[in-house]
Amino acid sequence: QVQFVESGGGLVQPGGSLNLSCAASGFTFHYAAIGWVRQVPGKEREGVLCISSRFVTTFYTDSGKGRFTISRDNAKNTVYLQMNNLKPEDTAVYYCATDLFSDCSNNFREPSRLRYKGQGTQVTVSS
Repeated sequence: QVQFVESGGGLVQPGGSLNLSCAASGFTFHYAAIGWVRQVPGKEREGVLCISSRFVTTFYTDSGKGRFTISRDNAKNTVYLQMNNLKPEDTAVYYCATDLFSDCSNNFREPSRLRYKGQGTQVTVSS
């Protein structure tokens, strides 16, 4: 079955950086678009970034533009989210997700509809 294991979260000061990793299994990784969504307690999940099977990236939140970068290593079945210049409002649980389509699904705009999601990794930005 589809599984994601996210890692790399933690506590960081404002302006700091984190590189999240998402190790995937249970499907043909290089055929699938994979993305990151985040959720603050009490709020709905928000799509962040997605990378397609052809390495096309799509942003779903303007706040990440210029600060966040998504990449994938098909040899390692892993997707990364590099986050720079972190802000307190980036504090959330970050999840990997996919609908197993080759292109980034519109469901990243409504993440509750995404078929598969991981357990998440906590990112806390605080001084």
